[in-house]
Amino acid sequence: MDVLDRVRSLCLALPEVTERPSHGEPTWFVRDKKTFVMYADHHHDDRLGVWMAAPPGVQESLVADDPEHFYRPPYVGHRGWLGVYLDVDVDWGHFEDLVETAYRQIAPKTLIARLDEV
Repeated sequence: MDVLDRVRSLCLALPEVTERPSHGEPTWFVRDKKTFVMYADHHHDDRLGVWMAAPPGVQESLVADDPEHFYRPPYVGHRGWLGVYLDVDVDWGHFEDLVETAYRQIAPKTLIARLDEV
């Protein structure tokens, strides 16, 4: 399974998530409205990654502690979103937790409740 397929399967496993291109990249939405994860492969930096919603302080902490794996993404970094490099050795268990956290930042309470039932 390639990296994009792995990211896709993690995102689409969450309740009422859809995928469509946004700004030329695969992007995952909650209820087809709000973005929570965006694939980032064409931003002129020769790096592969994703941008995802994150709780306050998480971006700063992870980027400071592990800049090899995390970064402040352009355009959305000022809102606290987290960039995760995918062209390095990825801890997929941690990555899955980050995707779920991103979802929880964006999803309405009713969908979060469904997630907690599983």
